Amino acid sequence: MKILLAEDTLDLNNVITQMLQLQGFDVDSAFDGKEALNLALSNGYDGIILDIMMPKMTGLEVLRELRNRNIVTPVLMLTAKAEVDDRVEGLDAGADDYLTKPFAMKELLARVKALTRRGSQYAAKELSFGDITLKSESLELCSANTVRLSLKEFSLMQALLLNKEHPVENNYLVEHVWNDEDGAEEETVWLYVNFLQGKLEYIDSNVAIKGEKGGPFQVVVNE
Repeated sequence: MKILLAEDTLDLNNVITQMLQLQGFDVDSAFDGKEALNLALSNGYDGIILDIMMPKMTGLEVLRELRNRNIVTPVLMLTAKAEVDDRVEGLDAGADDYLTKPFAMKELLARVKALTRRGSQYAAKELSFGDITLKSESLELCSANTVRLSLKEFSLMQALLLNKEHPVENNYLVEHVWNDEDGAEEETVWLYVNFLQGKLEYIDSNVAIKGEKGGPFQVVVNE
């Protein structure tokens, strides 16, 4: 597995790099946003770790540029900001996960392993329901319009579509979409359900996700 690590704090960059290398990852390090973007555009990676606050370009600017170029590599954002609005901004820009500083190296490693594992599990197939098509190769949700999903949004929509015959419990989604990650809870699932509901509206679909905070949730076709 090849990882791009963009972190401008030299000591932290070195510690994370050494830890990942000890776990068998091949790591390219960047110390500013522009360098990270150039590496991401020039090489293929199984996962990218982006610090939000970096010189030359912020992590969010790098992320938006990657997604604008249809690069769907899983991205983990590192941020010193714990406010919900900052998390939402990163997730809405196309991040697949976030980790707030300070963090335990064990947790970072678990997040990276989960991120790269999910990124390698998508078969080249499509799921259809109502007027939508979920494309695993491009992580796109298509109807009258098309929108790209983050890996977690894709995994959540995939889980709901594969279980479309019945409501899906919140605990099931935490276990199968978030792999029981630390910090994955009712609020996390609800946040992503809201993201998907907004994207279904954006693509002008007749499919909706029904359910209240805490679940269960089910995809239905509005007549």
